[in-house]
Amino acid sequence: MKSKRHDIRVHARRLIGAVCVSALLTGCISPSGGRLPPAVAVPSQWLAASDRAAAPAARRWWVAFEDATLTELIDEAFATNNDLAIAAIRVHRARLRAGLIATNGLPSAEANAGINVSREFDSAGTRRFAYVNASLSYEADLWGKLAAQRSEAAWKARASEADREAAALALIGTTAKLYWQIGNLNELLARGEASIADAERMVELAKARHRAGAASALDVAEAEQQAAQQRAEQSGLRMEREAKRNALAVLFDRAPEQRAAEPIDLSTATLPAVGAGLPSDVLARRPDLRAAESRLRASLANIDVARASFYPSFALTGEFGTSSEALVRTLQSPVAALGIGLTLPFVQWKTKQLELRVASSEYDEAAADFRQKLHRALADVEDALSARTQLDAQAVERERAVVEAQRAAMLAQTRFRAGKTSLAPWIEAQRALRHSMTASTTNRLARLENRMDLYLALGGGEG
Repeated sequence: MKSKRHDIRVHARRLIGAVCVSALLTGCISPSGGRLPPAVAVPSQWLAASDRAAAPAARRWWVAFEDATLTELIDEAFATNNDLAIAAIRVHRARLRAGLIATNGLPSAEANAGINVSREFDSAGTRRFAYVNASLSYEADLWGKLAAQRSEAAWKARASEADREAAALALIGTTAKLYWQIGNLNELLARGEASIADAERMVELAKARHRAGAASALDVAEAEQQAAQQRAEQSGLRMEREAKRNALAVLFDRAPEQRAAEPIDLSTATLPAVGAGLPSDVLARRPDLRAAESRLRASLANIDVARASFYPSFALTGEFGTSSEALVRTLQSPVAALGIGLTLPFVQWKTKQLELRVASSEYDEAAADFRQKLHRALADVEDALSARTQLDAQAVERERAVVEAQRAAMLAQTRFRAGKTSLAPWIEAQRALRHSMTASTTNRLARLENRMDLYLALGGGEG
């Protein structure tokens, strides 16, 4: 008995000594190493002027464009888009992984039973051997390593969810812009057909006046050239519209020939007022920033895992087993055992140091990525606000240019019919009118896209 107590004391001294050596080797290592997510300077207000309206807060913020067809298309895109479905699958997988890692704080159990049958060569008889074994193990999380692993998995799952929200936000923007671009092309094509009809009438007029000796062959050639040029431009617009229609159909998991609903023009499109709020609000709204922050925090938790791996780990194990040559007596003579395991990682000191350096470099990369994304987000809002101011001012001048171009075209037509000029000034005036009207229509499209860009830069309508 005395010898057994002596062995226990020796074993205890060795265990305590091993723990002390491990603690000395880890030195001043502590979870996170005092690291915190990087602080980034955020301006108190935007440089460009912002609407006084409150920042968008409704989840279905795209209804502010007051277009029922567009709203239905966006809802359909949510239900059918493959990219969004893939993002949702990734979120589900990340949650499953987080759930799997969350079990590391629970005991693990294992059991098995069986029967072995053996026969010796020099004997005619057989032997049956039945057994039942069960084990239970539990790792004590003394240094927070297991908790850090759970935290890392949880932050990665949050990042995946933010990625899905970012994909949904991008899908809204793409759907709306393609919808508007097709509407703009429909309007340009309708106006182009009317312009071609006018150009062809101009050709007939030039030919008639040439036969009467009131116009030159040059006038006829210029009229023909103008009509041909407009037909060529019309063909290019049709090709562009076809490409936009195909791109829109793909968003809904459709074959290209299955057309989505589209507007005939943008004349009734609503331009909603968007309040940008404060620059700090962008941090809470934009899913790409939330994803970057979650990955940053996950990398910080990974540093905790790497640092905690320098400390010894303790595992408690319990085993129960029994066996017998008679199946009915298998459970009559059970044997149980209880043990404790100690893993001393300092023997892999070099490997652990390298793992910690890798984790630290991953954190530094995530921190730089977060800062870059934040600065890019602030710049996106500033760009959209500045563009809105310029496009709104440009719209006024575009409308004025259309009015003046219409007046010039009427004057040029009157002078040509009166025989005071050749056909060239009228053709040029018509060309200037078409250009002014196209520029005005394109400005309306640009203003709609700008409103969408501002919504997207602000993280959508989530306040």
